Amino acid sequence: WNVPYDFNDSDFMISRKLLALYLTKANEDNNDFLPWGSLKYLIGDAMYGGRVSDEMDRRVLSTYLEEFMGDFLFDDCQKFYFSRSGYDYKVPSNGPIENYLNEITNLPPISMPEVVGLHSNAEIRYYEDISVVICGDL
Repeated sequence: WNVPYDFNDSDFMISRKLLALYLTKANEDNNDFLPWGSLKYLIGDAMYGGRVSDEMDRRVLSTYLEEFMGDFLFDDCQKFYFSRSGYDYKVPSNGPIENYLNEITNLPPISMPEVVGLHSNAEIRYYEDISVVICGDL
């Protein structure tokens, strides 16, 4: 398991646009309900899941969606952190655009693998793989 898949920027961009569309529509309709099940299906099964062939990788993909998509993201009583590895990655407080701009400005320039739930050795593997590619291009 843990097969390298051919995901690309268009997968991410379409998923981001889908999420933005759903969030915008809910905001315009003054609706607190977001159809997270539909979003998880569209992003997890339609956009990315169609390329995932290994059952264990499908479980990882489903787990990421369960961990990072839901109403708990906007819970004022219990703040959700995507990660606290070196920086508190969180959804900015609701309010003026400055809140969001400040949060973006303060993001660290380089994220650790732990931020997306990977072991720190994932970074080592990445650098090994990229070194092979670079040396092969020489």
